[in-house]
Amino acid sequence: QVQLVESGGGLVQAGGSLRLSCAASGGTFSSYAMGWFRQAPGKEREFVAASHWSGGSTYYVYYADSVKGRFTISRDNAKNTVDLQMNSLKPGDTAVYYCAARTRYGRAGATIAAPTRSSEYDYWGQGTQVTVSS
Repeated sequence: QVQLVESGGGLVQAGGSLRLSCAASGGTFSSYAMGWFRQAPGKEREFVAASHWSGGSTYYVYYADSVKGRFTISRDNAKNTVDLQMNSLKPGDTAVYYCAARTRYGRAGATIAAPTRSSEYDYWGQGTQVTVSS
């Protein structure tokens, strides 16, 4: 059983920055693919970024086109945390942001493609609100 707790959301003006953090408990964090998703009112949950373990000490990161160059995902395996640094925020970034973990493959997940769809994740946090004002 894995528990995920997000923090760091809030209200920011357009052009500003926020840093979200997700703390994980339970399981073998270092081998999990970790992702961030967001859901705006009336819209489907969408992929934002992912950190995927590919074996050894190698991690690859992936981003939605809409956030590429502005957002950065990072993880600290010693602390079991994954962060999302969000810069140059736009009103269109307003949403509830969710942290997610793919655990179903265990260490074999290194040989599975990086997950970018919500159905590929097994555990979710409760979400944190990010509001960007114009």
